[in-house]
Amino acid sequence: MKLLVIGSGGREHALAWRLARSPRVHKVYVAPGNGGTQHGDLLENVPYTTAEDLAAFVQREGVSLTVVGPEAPLAAGVVDVFRAQGLKIFGPTKAAAQLESSKDYAKAFMERHGIPTARYQTFTDPAQAHAYVDAEGAPIVIKADGLAAGKGVVVAMTLEEAHGAIDAMLGDGSLGDAGARVVIEEFLTGEEASFIVMCDGRNVLALATSQDHKRLQDGDQGPNTGGMGAYSPAPIVTPELHHRIMREIILPTVQGMSRDGIPYTGFLYAGLMIAAGDDPDRPIKTLEFNCRMGDPETQPIMMRVKSDLLEALEHAVDGTLDQADIVWDRRTALGVVLAAHNYPNPPRTGDVIKGLPTDTEDAVVFHAATRIEGNEVQTTGGRVLCVTALGDSVRIARERAYEVVNQVHFDGRQYRSDIGWRALKPSQQKSGKSGA
Repeated sequence: MKLLVIGSGGREHALAWRLARSPRVHKVYVAPGNGGTQHGDLLENVPYTTAEDLAAFVQREGVSLTVVGPEAPLAAGVVDVFRAQGLKIFGPTKAAAQLESSKDYAKAFMERHGIPTARYQTFTDPAQAHAYVDAEGAPIVIKADGLAAGKGVVVAMTLEEAHGAIDAMLGDGSLGDAGARVVIEEFLTGEEASFIVMCDGRNVLALATSQDHKRLQDGDQGPNTGGMGAYSPAPIVTPELHHRIMREIILPTVQGMSRDGIPYTGFLYAGLMIAAGDDPDRPIKTLEFNCRMGDPETQPIMMRVKSDLLEALEHAVDGTLDQADIVWDRRTALGVVLAAHNYPNPPRTGDVIKGLPTDTEDAVVFHAATRIEGNEVQTTGGRVLCVTALGDSVRIARERAYEVVNQVHFDGRQYRSDIGWRALKPSQQKSGKSGA
Protein backbone atom coordinates (compact mmCIF):
# COMPACT_ATOMS: atom_id res chain seq x y z
CA MET A 1 0.00 0.00 0.00
CA LYS A 2 1.17 3.53 -0.83
CA LEU A 3 0.45 6.52 1.41
CA LEU A 4 0.99 10.27 1.10
CA VAL A 5 1.76 12.68 3.94
CA ILE A 6 1.38 16.36 3.00
CA GLY A 7 3.83 18.75 4.65
CA SER A 8 7.49 19.44 5.30
CA GLY A 9 8.02 19.69 9.06
CA GLY A 10 8.90 17.55 12.03
CA ARG A 11 5.27 16.55 12.48
CA GLU A 12 5.19 15.14 8.96
CA HIS A 13 8.48 13.28 9.40
CA ALA A 14 7.10 11.67 12.56
CA LEU A 15 3.78 10.72 10.90
CA ALA A 16 5.57 9.26 7.88
CA TRP A 17 8.05 7.41 10.12
CA ARG A 18 5.24 5.80 12.11
CA LEU A 19 3.10 4.94 9.08
CA ALA A 20 6.10 3.34 7.35
CA ARG A 21 6.13 0.80 10.19
CA SER A 22 2.76 -0.62 9.19
CA PRO A 23 3.22 -4.12 7.74
CA ARG A 24 0.87 -3.23 4.86
CA VAL A 25 2.77 -0.13 3.75
CA HIS A 26 5.54 -0.35 1.17
CA LYS A 27 5.92 3.38 0.38
CA VAL A 28 5.18 6.65 2.16
CA TYR A 29 5.51 9.73 -0.03
CA VAL A 30 6.00 13.08 1.69
CA ALA A 31 5.14 16.30 -0.15
CA PRO A 32 7.35 18.27 -0.22
CA GLY A 33 9.15 16.69 2.75
CA ASN A 34 12.55 17.59 4.21
CA GLY A 35 16.04 16.18 4.63
CA GLY A 36 14.82 13.50 7.03
CA THR A 37 12.20 12.16 4.63
CA GLN A 38 14.37 12.56 1.54
CA HIS A 39 15.68 9.04 1.80
CA GLY A 40 15.37 6.09 4.12
CA ASP A 41 13.21 3.07 4.76
CA LEU A 42 10.09 3.33 2.61
CA LEU A 43 10.15 7.17 2.55
CA GLU A 44 10.35 9.35 -0.55
CA ASN A 45 9.87 13.08 -1.10
CA VAL A 46 7.78 14.41 -3.97
CA PRO A 47 7.88 18.07 -5.07
CA TYR A 48 4.16 18.84 -5.30
CA THR A 49 2.46 21.51 -3.19
CA THR A 50 -0.85 22.51 -4.84
CA ALA A 51 -4.01 20.52 -4.13
CA GLU A 52 -4.49 19.83 -7.84
CA ASP A 53 -0.94 18.55 -8.36
CA LEU A 54 -1.15 16.41 -5.23
CA ALA A 55 -4.46 14.89 -6.30
CA ALA A 56 -3.07 14.12 -9.77
CA PHE A 57 -0.02 12.47 -8.19
CA VAL A 58 -2.22 10.33 -5.92
CA GLN A 59 -4.26 9.12 -8.87
CA ARG A 60 -1.20 8.50 -11.02
CA GLU A 61 0.67 6.53 -8.35
CA GLY A 62 -2.29 4.66 -6.89
CA VAL A 63 -1.90 6.14 -3.41
CA SER A 64 -4.50 4.60 -1.08
CA LEU A 65 -4.72 7.27 1.62
CA THR A 66 -3.47 10.81 2.20
CA VAL A 67 -2.84 12.41 5.60
CA VAL A 68 -2.55 16.20 5.86
CA GLY A 69 0.03 17.50 8.32
CA PRO A 70 0.04 21.34 8.42
CA GLU A 71 -2.75 23.89 8.60
CA ALA A 72 -2.10 25.91 5.41
CA PRO A 73 -3.25 23.26 2.87
CA LEU A 74 -6.29 22.50 5.04
CA ALA A 75 -7.27 26.17 5.13
CA ALA A 76 -6.76 26.29 1.35
CA GLY A 77 -9.20 23.40 0.81
CA VAL A 78 -7.02 20.41 -0.12
CA VAL A 79 -9.53 18.02 1.49
CA ASP A 80 -12.36 19.46 -0.61
CA VAL A 81 -10.34 18.97 -3.82
CA PHE A 82 -9.48 15.36 -2.98
CA ARG A 83 -13.01 14.41 -1.94
CA ALA A 84 -14.45 15.93 -5.12
CA GLN A 85 -12.32 13.39 -7.02
CA GLY A 86 -13.24 10.48 -4.76
CA LEU A 87 -9.79 10.27 -3.14
CA LYS A 88 -9.38 9.15 0.48
CA ILE A 89 -7.87 11.88 2.65
CA PHE A 90 -7.81 12.47 6.41
CA GLY A 91 -8.33 16.07 7.44
CA PRO A 92 -11.04 18.71 7.84
CA THR A 93 -12.67 20.55 4.96
CA LYS A 94 -11.90 24.20 4.33
CA ALA A 95 -15.08 25.21 6.18
CA ALA A 96 -14.27 23.03 9.20
CA ALA A 97 -10.66 24.25 9.25
CA GLN A 98 -11.94 27.72 10.15
CA LEU A 99 -11.67 26.51 13.75
CA GLU A 100 -7.97 27.21 13.29
CA SER A 101 -7.78 29.56 10.32
CA SER A 102 -9.92 32.21 12.05
CA LYS A 103 -9.55 32.90 15.76
CA ASP A 104 -12.71 35.02 15.63
CA TYR A 105 -14.69 32.15 14.06
CA ALA A 106 -13.43 29.75 16.74
CA LYS A 107 -14.26 32.10 19.62
CA ALA A 108 -17.76 32.79 18.29
CA PHE A 109 -18.26 29.03 17.79
CA MET A 110 -17.23 28.29 21.37
CA GLU A 111 -19.46 31.02 22.73
CA ARG A 112 -22.40 29.76 20.67
CA HIS A 113 -22.00 26.15 21.79
CA GLY A 114 -21.12 26.74 25.44
CA ILE A 115 -17.50 25.57 25.23
CA PRO A 116 -15.42 27.14 28.03
CA THR A 117 -12.89 29.69 26.80
CA ALA A 118 -11.40 33.07 27.72
CA ARG A 119 -13.47 36.25 27.52
CA TYR A 120 -12.68 38.15 24.28
CA GLN A 121 -13.43 40.91 21.80
CA THR A 122 -12.51 41.14 18.09
CA PHE A 123 -11.25 44.32 16.41
CA THR A 124 -10.34 45.61 12.97
CA ASP A 125 -9.89 49.23 14.06
CA PRO A 126 -6.57 49.92 15.85
CA ALA A 127 -7.97 52.82 17.91
CA GLN A 128 -10.78 50.67 19.30
CA ALA A 129 -8.35 47.85 20.07
CA HIS A 130 -6.00 50.22 21.90
CA ALA A 131 -8.90 51.66 23.89
CA TYR A 132 -10.07 48.17 24.89
CA VAL A 133 -6.59 47.22 26.12
CA ASP A 134 -6.37 50.43 28.15
CA ALA A 135 -9.71 49.61 29.74
CA GLU A 136 -8.87 45.98 30.46
CA GLY A 137 -5.27 46.41 31.56
CA ALA A 138 -2.41 43.90 31.44
CA PRO A 139 -1.53 41.08 31.31
CA ILE A 140 -3.66 40.44 28.24
CA VAL A 141 -3.44 38.27 25.10
CA ILE A 142 -3.37 39.64 21.53
CA LYS A 143 -4.01 37.17 18.69
CA ALA A 144 -3.93 37.65 14.94
CA ASP A 145 -7.20 36.33 13.53
CA GLY A 146 -5.65 34.26 10.74
CA LEU A 147 -2.84 31.74 10.30
CA ALA A 148 0.53 33.17 11.31
CA ALA A 149 2.77 30.07 11.56
CA GLY A 150 2.79 30.06 15.35
CA LYS A 151 3.80 33.74 15.56
CA GLY A 152 0.38 35.38 15.77
CA VAL A 153 -0.04 35.26 19.55
CA VAL A 154 1.45 37.79 21.97
CA VAL A 155 1.01 37.23 25.69
CA ALA A 156 1.49 40.85 26.73
CA MET A 157 2.56 41.26 30.33
CA THR A 158 2.54 45.07 30.07
CA LEU A 159 0.35 47.64 28.35
CA GLU A 160 3.34 48.68 26.26
CA GLU A 161 3.69 45.13 24.90
CA ALA A 162 -0.03 44.95 24.20
CA HIS A 163 -0.12 48.22 22.28
CA GLY A 164 2.99 47.18 20.35
CA ALA A 165 1.34 43.91 19.35
CA ILE A 166 -1.77 45.72 18.12
CA ASP A 167 0.37 48.11 16.07
CA ALA A 168 2.32 45.20 14.60
CA MET A 169 -0.81 43.28 13.63
CA LEU A 170 -3.29 45.98 12.66
CA GLY A 171 -0.89 48.81 11.96
CA ASP A 172 2.11 47.82 9.87
CA GLY A 173 0.62 44.77 8.15
CA SER A 174 3.60 42.59 9.06
CA LEU A 175 1.34 39.54 9.34
CA GLY A 176 -0.54 40.27 6.11
CA ASP A 177 -4.15 39.05 5.91
CA ALA A 178 -3.65 37.04 9.11
CA GLY A 179 -3.46 40.29 11.06
CA ALA A 180 -6.33 42.12 9.41
CA ARG A 181 -8.36 41.39 12.55
CA VAL A 182 -7.19 40.80 16.08
CA VAL A 183 -8.80 38.87 18.90
CA ILE A 184 -8.01 40.26 22.35
CA GLU A 185 -8.52 37.83 25.21
CA GLU A 186 -8.34 37.84 28.97
CA PHE A 187 -5.12 36.40 30.37
CA LEU A 188 -5.59 32.95 31.90
CA THR A 189 -3.35 31.36 34.49
CA GLY A 190 -2.68 27.69 35.14
CA GLU A 191 -0.93 24.90 33.29
CA GLU A 192 -1.27 24.28 29.56
CA ALA A 193 -1.86 20.88 28.01
CA SER A 194 -2.40 19.63 24.47
CA PHE A 195 -5.36 17.33 23.91
CA ILE A 196 -5.49 15.79 20.44
CA VAL A 197 -8.18 13.51 19.04
CA MET A 198 -9.12 11.88 15.75
CA CYS A 199 -12.62 12.58 14.40
CA ASP A 200 -14.68 10.97 11.63
CA GLY A 201 -17.51 13.52 11.70
CA ARG A 202 -19.32 11.77 14.53
CA ASN A 203 -17.00 9.48 16.49
CA VAL A 204 -13.90 10.52 18.42
CA LEU A 205 -10.72 8.64 19.36
CA ALA A 206 -8.45 10.40 21.86
CA LEU A 207 -4.70 10.25 21.32
CA ALA A 208 -2.11 10.24 24.11
CA THR A 209 -1.93 13.49 26.06
CA SER A 210 1.06 15.79 25.71
CA GLN A 211 2.46 19.10 26.89
CA ASP A 212 4.26 21.67 24.74
CA HIS A 213 6.80 24.36 25.68
CA LYS A 214 6.01 27.53 23.72
CA ARG A 215 8.53 30.02 25.07
CA LEU A 216 12.01 30.20 23.57
CA GLN A 217 14.05 30.10 26.76
CA ASP A 218 14.32 28.06 29.95
CA GLY A 219 11.79 28.73 32.66
CA ASP A 220 9.15 29.67 30.06
CA GLN A 221 10.88 32.98 29.36
CA GLY A 222 11.38 34.85 26.10
CA PRO A 223 9.11 35.14 23.06
CA ASN A 224 6.46 32.65 22.00
CA THR A 225 7.53 30.17 19.35
CA GLY A 226 5.91 27.36 17.40
CA GLY A 227 7.12 25.05 20.18
CA MET A 228 10.55 24.26 21.65
CA GLY A 229 9.81 20.76 22.92
CA ALA A 230 7.11 18.45 24.24
CA TYR A 231 6.52 15.30 26.18
CA SER A 232 3.83 12.62 26.42
CA PRO A 233 1.91 11.73 28.50
CA ALA A 234 1.08 14.95 30.37
CA PRO A 235 0.74 14.05 34.06
CA ILE A 236 -1.58 16.98 34.68
CA VAL A 237 -4.32 15.28 32.60
CA THR A 238 -5.53 12.77 35.16
CA PRO A 239 -8.20 10.20 34.20
CA GLU A 240 -10.79 12.47 35.85
CA LEU A 241 -9.66 15.52 33.87
CA HIS A 242 -9.48 13.42 30.69
CA HIS A 243 -13.15 12.53 31.15
CA ARG A 244 -14.07 16.18 31.78
CA ILE A 245 -12.15 17.41 28.71
CA MET A 246 -13.96 14.93 26.50
CA ARG A 247 -17.36 15.79 28.04
CA GLU A 248 -16.98 19.58 28.31
CA ILE A 249 -14.83 20.46 25.28
CA ILE A 250 -14.18 17.76 22.68
CA LEU A 251 -17.61 16.17 22.27
CA PRO A 252 -19.49 19.51 22.34
CA THR A 253 -17.12 20.76 19.63
CA VAL A 254 -17.69 17.78 17.32
CA GLN A 255 -21.43 17.86 17.99
CA GLY A 256 -21.54 21.63 17.50
CA MET A 257 -19.82 21.41 14.13
CA SER A 258 -22.37 18.80 13.03
CA ARG A 259 -25.25 21.00 14.19
CA ASP A 260 -23.73 23.87 12.21
CA GLY A 261 -23.78 21.66 9.10
CA ILE A 262 -19.97 21.30 8.99
CA PRO A 263 -19.11 17.75 10.12
CA TYR A 264 -15.56 17.67 11.49
CA THR A 265 -13.15 15.02 10.22
CA GLY A 266 -9.42 14.87 10.87
CA PHE A 267 -7.15 15.55 13.81
CA LEU A 268 -8.54 18.08 16.29
CA TYR A 269 -6.15 19.72 18.73
CA ALA A 270 -7.47 21.58 21.75
CA GLY A 271 -4.93 23.77 23.51
CA LEU A 272 -6.12 23.88 27.11
CA MET A 273 -5.46 25.96 30.21
CA ILE A 274 -6.04 23.94 33.38
CA ALA A 275 -6.36 26.00 36.53
CA ALA A 276 -3.84 25.34 39.28
CA GLY A 277 -4.64 23.15 42.26
CA ASP A 278 -5.92 19.67 42.98
CA ASP A 279 -9.65 20.35 42.82
CA PRO A 280 -11.11 17.87 40.28
CA ASP A 281 -13.72 20.53 39.38
CA ARG A 282 -11.21 23.32 38.73
CA PRO A 283 -11.77 25.31 35.53
CA ILE A 284 -10.55 23.98 32.17
CA LYS A 285 -10.68 26.50 29.32
CA THR A 286 -9.91 26.24 25.63
CA LEU A 287 -7.07 28.51 24.52
CA GLU A 288 -7.28 27.54 20.86
CA PHE A 289 -8.21 24.87 18.36
CA ASN A 290 -5.83 23.51 15.76
CA CYS A 291 -7.15 21.42 12.90
CA ARG A 292 -4.14 19.13 12.78
CA MET A 293 -1.70 17.52 15.15
CA GLY A 294 0.61 19.80 17.07
CA ASP A 295 4.28 20.23 16.33
CA PRO A 296 6.35 19.25 18.34
CA GLU A 297 3.71 17.20 20.22
CA THR A 298 3.38 14.78 17.29
CA GLN A 299 6.96 13.57 17.65
CA PRO A 300 6.68 12.14 21.18
CA ILE A 301 3.12 10.94 20.53
CA MET A 302 4.23 8.98 17.46
CA MET A 303 7.12 7.48 19.44
CA ARG A 304 4.55 6.00 21.86
CA VAL A 305 2.26 4.37 19.26
CA LYS A 306 2.66 0.59 19.46
CA SER A 307 -0.20 -0.56 17.21
CA ASP A 308 -0.77 0.00 13.49
CA LEU A 309 -1.67 3.68 13.06
CA LEU A 310 -2.86 2.98 9.53
CA GLU A 311 -5.76 0.89 10.86
CA ALA A 312 -7.04 3.80 12.96
CA LEU A 313 -6.73 6.19 10.00
CA GLU A 314 -8.67 3.81 7.75
CA HIS A 315 -11.49 3.64 10.30
CA ALA A 316 -11.43 7.44 10.51
CA VAL A 317 -11.89 8.00 6.77
CA ASP A 318 -14.54 5.25 6.61
CA GLY A 319 -16.60 6.75 9.45
CA THR A 320 -16.05 3.77 11.76
CA LEU A 321 -13.71 5.33 14.30
CA ASP A 322 -15.82 3.84 17.10
CA GLN A 323 -14.29 0.48 16.10
CA ALA A 324 -10.69 1.73 16.30
CA ASP A 325 -8.14 1.65 19.08
CA ILE A 326 -4.50 2.63 19.49
CA VAL A 327 -2.13 0.80 21.82
CA TRP A 328 0.28 3.12 23.63
CA ASP A 329 3.75 2.48 24.98
CA ARG A 330 3.51 2.94 28.76
CA ARG A 331 6.82 4.85 28.74
CA THR A 332 7.29 8.61 28.49
CA ALA A 333 8.47 10.16 25.24
CA LEU A 334 10.18 13.56 25.29
CA GLY A 335 11.30 15.76 22.38
CA VAL A 336 13.76 18.67 22.37
CA VAL A 337 13.67 21.12 19.46
CA LEU A 338 16.94 22.45 18.05
CA ALA A 339 16.25 25.83 16.47
CA ALA A 340 18.27 28.02 14.13
CA HIS A 341 20.13 31.24 14.85
CA ASN A 342 17.77 34.22 15.38
CA TYR A 343 14.59 32.10 15.67
CA PRO A 344 11.71 32.99 16.21
CA ASN A 345 12.69 36.03 14.14
CA PRO A 346 13.70 35.32 10.53
CA PRO A 347 16.26 32.54 10.96
CA ARG A 348 19.63 32.10 9.35
CA THR A 349 19.68 29.15 6.95
CA GLY A 350 22.36 27.07 5.27
CA ASP A 351 24.23 26.05 8.42
CA VAL A 352 25.71 22.55 8.21
CA ILE A 353 24.41 20.01 10.72
CA LYS A 354 27.02 17.64 12.13
CA GLY A 355 26.92 14.69 14.50
CA LEU A 356 23.53 13.28 13.54
CA PRO A 357 23.41 9.81 15.11
CA THR A 358 21.80 6.66 13.78
CA ASP A 359 18.25 6.34 15.07
CA THR A 360 17.50 3.64 17.63
CA GLU A 361 14.29 2.14 18.97
CA ASP A 362 14.46 4.53 21.93
CA ALA A 363 15.80 7.70 20.29
CA VAL A 364 14.93 9.28 16.94
CA VAL A 365 15.95 12.62 15.45
CA PHE A 366 12.99 13.98 13.50
CA HIS A 367 13.88 16.55 10.85
CA ALA A 368 11.88 19.74 10.28
CA ALA A 369 13.78 22.52 8.49
CA THR A 370 16.53 20.55 6.74
CA ARG A 371 17.74 19.65 3.29
CA ILE A 372 20.47 17.41 1.93
CA GLU A 373 23.04 19.07 -0.33
CA GLY A 374 25.59 16.55 -1.56
CA ASN A 375 26.94 14.89 1.58
CA GLU A 376 25.80 17.67 3.89
CA VAL A 377 22.61 18.17 5.90
CA GLN A 378 21.81 21.89 6.07
CA THR A 379 19.32 24.07 7.94
CA THR A 380 16.47 25.63 5.94
CA GLY A 381 14.32 27.35 8.57
CA GLY A 382 13.59 28.08 12.22
CA ARG A 383 12.86 24.84 14.03
CA VAL A 384 15.44 22.49 12.56
CA LEU A 385 15.27 19.16 14.42
CA CYS A 386 13.35 17.48 17.24
CA VAL A 387 15.41 14.98 19.21
CA THR A 388 12.92 12.54 20.72
CA ALA A 389 13.52 9.71 23.19
CA LEU A 390 11.61 7.12 25.22
CA GLY A 391 12.22 6.30 28.87
CA ASP A 392 10.57 4.66 31.88
CA SER A 393 10.11 8.12 33.41
CA VAL A 394 10.21 11.76 32.34
CA ARG A 395 13.68 12.02 33.87
CA ILE A 396 15.07 9.03 31.96
CA ALA A 397 13.46 10.08 28.67
CA ARG A 398 14.90 13.55 29.12
CA GLU A 399 18.38 12.27 29.90
CA ARG A 400 18.33 10.15 26.74
CA ALA A 401 17.09 13.03 24.60
CA TYR A 402 19.76 15.44 25.85
CA GLU A 403 22.50 12.83 25.36
CA VAL A 404 21.61 12.93 21.66
CA VAL A 405 21.18 16.73 21.65
CA ASN A 406 24.76 17.07 22.85
CA GLN A 407 25.98 15.05 19.85
CA VAL A 408 24.28 17.23 17.23
CA HIS A 409 25.81 20.57 16.28
CA PHE A 410 25.27 23.44 13.87
CA ASP A 411 26.28 27.07 14.14
CA GLY A 412 23.82 29.22 16.07
CA ARG A 413 21.72 26.34 17.39
CA GLN A 414 19.27 27.19 20.16
CA TYR A 415 17.45 24.84 22.51
CA ARG A 416 15.91 24.73 25.94
CA SER A 417 17.62 22.68 28.63
CA ASP A 418 14.49 22.24 30.76
CA ILE A 419 11.96 20.38 28.59
CA GLY A 420 9.61 18.42 30.84
CA TRP A 421 10.33 20.56 33.90
CA ARG A 422 6.72 20.76 35.01
CA ALA A 423 6.55 16.98 35.40
CA LEU A 424 9.74 16.77 37.50
CA LYS A 425 10.64 17.45 41.10
CA PRO A 426 12.67 20.66 41.63
CA SER A 427 15.86 18.65 42.20
CA GLN A 428 15.45 17.00 38.76
CA GLN A 429 14.59 20.09 36.75
CA LYS A 430 18.00 21.04 35.35
CA SER A 431 19.36 18.92 32.54
CA GLY A 432 23.04 19.79 32.34
CA LYS A 433 24.19 21.90 29.44
CA SER A 434 22.83 25.25 28.41
CA GLY A 435 20.82 25.68 25.26
CA ALA A 436 23.05 28.17 23.45
